[in-house]
Amino acid sequence: MKILVINAGSSSLKYQLIDMKDNSRLAIGICERIGTSGRFKHTTSDGRVYDAQIPMPNHNVAFHQMLDTLLKGEYSVISDISEINAIGHRIVNGGEKFSKSVLVDDQVLKDFGEVINFAPLHNPPAMVCIDACLEMFDSKVPNVLVFETAFHQTMPPKAYLFGVEYKYYEKYKVRRYGAHGTSHRYVGNRCAEIMNKDIKDLKIVTCHIGNGSSLAAIKNGVCIDTSMGFTPLAGVMMGTRSGTIDPSVVTFLMDKENLSPSEMEDMLNKRSGLLGISGISSDSRDLEAAIAKDDAKMAHLALGVMNYQIKSYVGAYVAAMNGIDALVFTAGIGENSDRTRRQVCEDMDYLGIKIDDKVNRSHIRDTELEITAPGARVRTFIIPTNEELMIALDTKRIVESL
Repeated sequence: MKILVINAGSSSLKYQLIDMKDNSRLAIGICERIGTSGRFKHTTSDGRVYDAQIPMPNHNVAFHQMLDTLLKGEYSVISDISEINAIGHRIVNGGEKFSKSVLVDDQVLKDFGEVINFAPLHNPPAMVCIDACLEMFDSKVPNVLVFETAFHQTMPPKAYLFGVEYKYYEKYKVRRYGAHGTSHRYVGNRCAEIMNKDIKDLKIVTCHIGNGSSLAAIKNGVCIDTSMGFTPLAGVMMGTRSGTIDPSVVTFLMDKENLSPSEMEDMLNKRSGLLGISGISSDSRDLEAAIAKDDAKMAHLALGVMNYQIKSYVGAYVAAMNGIDALVFTAGIGENSDRTRRQVCEDMDYLGIKIDDKVNRSHIRDTELEITAPGARVRTFIIPTNEELMIALDTKRIVESL
């Protein structure tokens, strides 16, 4: 079985074609800068790379660019569209309607349409890709929606409700939904496998730290809390996002700077976080390079704020779970920044968390590594996430049950 995994972002479309016989990737690619300059990169399992500037005014054009490259020319990996047996779509937010991955049918499309505005930057492009698949593929080729929020639907009301009038939850379903659920689910289960334990017997804090970041408290195999909120803006400070702040800061700045709601939202999502504090970049690699070069004060400060907030969430989740067995770092920063891992874990030995910094600094990109210090009660891991494989596995499971 070959499964096409599609991940539509606000201005991007990532994809992988996976052979489920051995879970191997036949091709991986990304359409970037959709709606602006356009860039397309496609890599096959045998090392062929197509990298070019290609105008892609919308996600429909990007979808056809992807499909044409998979099927035709010197970078193709299949000869006919019929070789694709199923399609899995990553969906950022399914609201309360979707607590698990689902097969697309008319009712699912109707229900998804009712929550499409819960992720206004991501859900509409995903719907474009779903519609394109339904148009291009035979009706017998199943489409499966895999929701980032589904993993977090096990949170109890005390964790997902906000302190506003309850009628707004009843009326608009305003609550915490979280994000990155597929990643948290993957690395949590992988952590249990590495430890040779049943995940139902473990308490794990997973740290998905990248340009967008979130943490999850996984107790006995289910999520009991997560840091992102109604939207992916909440939680720890990120590349360009503010993370959780006092709501009065929003109204104060709107008044002082004469900002509209959309302008304020744009500031919090696109001009805050590491970029907003450092004034240098939203990319932690650029900030670490600046520190290495000239000990840049604002780069130090920005990374320090982010890492402190991550540490605070780890501590909160240890309290919520009444203990911790394992701590996992994943995603771009979590996997590749020894500075972040060190600053998060320092002075946590009272909780049993202590890492071997020499091992921490020795990590090789895209590899799993345990960085637990000798004698530490809590095991700490670097585990590269594989959200696409998780989506493919969900898709395969659903298709095989038909």
